[in-house]
Amino acid sequence: MRIRPQRSLLVGLLLASTGCTALADNDTSGVQVAAAFYPLQYVVERVAGPYADVVGLTTPGKEPHDLEPTIKETADIAQADLVVHEADFQASIDAAIEQNATGEVIDAAAVVGLRPFSSDDQHGDGDGDGDGDGDGESEDHTDHDHEGGLDPHFWLDPLRMATLGDAIAASLSEIDPTNADAFDANAAALRNDLERLDAAFTTGLADCERSTIVVSHDAFGYLTQYGLELAPVAGLSPDAEPTPADLGRLRQLIEEDGITTVFGERLASPRLTQTLADDAGVRTAVLDPIEGLSDETSEEDYLSLMEENLAALQEANACR
Repeated sequence: MRIRPQRSLLVGLLLASTGCTALADNDTSGVQVAAAFYPLQYVVERVAGPYADVVGLTTPGKEPHDLEPTIKETADIAQADLVVHEADFQASIDAAIEQNATGEVIDAAAVVGLRPFSSDDQHGDGDGDGDGDGDGESEDHTDHDHEGGLDPHFWLDPLRMATLGDAIAASLSEIDPTNADAFDANAAALRNDLERLDAAFTTGLADCERSTIVVSHDAFGYLTQYGLELAPVAGLSPDAEPTPADLGRLRQLIEEDGITTVFGERLASPRLTQTLADDAGVRTAVLDPIEGLSDETSEEDYLSLMEENLAALQEANACR
């Protein structure tokens, strides 16, 4: 574990250099944790319980890809005993951590192992051996810039989220040994919830009339382990623009496979998905990639949003 002997001095110099005095209360007691975006924050909060002060670096309602850390968020990183992020998912956060973090840092991608970024990969961990280590060969895709061609949206796999929870418990136990038993118990309870969620997806999508889903962008690859096939309107980024040929192929797929629903999401514009659905004469529904919360989902959490996703998939694909 990295030692942080001059946290208050570092943060004070940071704020002084920017002319900001609003964050004068920059050294707090107790364990401080900064989580880069919502799914990571959810796991940290579940594991830490009341024994740490957890701050999310991405404002609800904002796309995490678009985050540029403010002075306060930079100070949160500098103050934190533990920072949890996903390398190569938010470049500005990666840079802020490299320049300012003085505590422990967990890279969620390194902990859980990412699957190759491919809509055609039909099951599990993406490396073909089913062991969940995500070390398979990646494919070349030009519609995103994530290093190694790996799909960053691991939180749509509940078991990978459980693995992250275990790693966070281990790190918090090193930082605060007094509460190690509580962290371990909280991680075990989280794993239990996530294993039940995984089982619900496995059984809930086992007997469906259709397996293909048309989604807003290619953020749902981890759901293919439940037998789904993905047809994304856009690439990894929800702002990517499909070509007319892409849209034509999707309209043909919708007609040939009897697809009833085009899935949009809350944090991205519905323009493309609504246009495609209108042209194809089908309905739209929400499939949430759970990259962050919004005003509409402020009272929800990861588990409830995943349960809503499952219900939406079952309805769209006529699952029994």
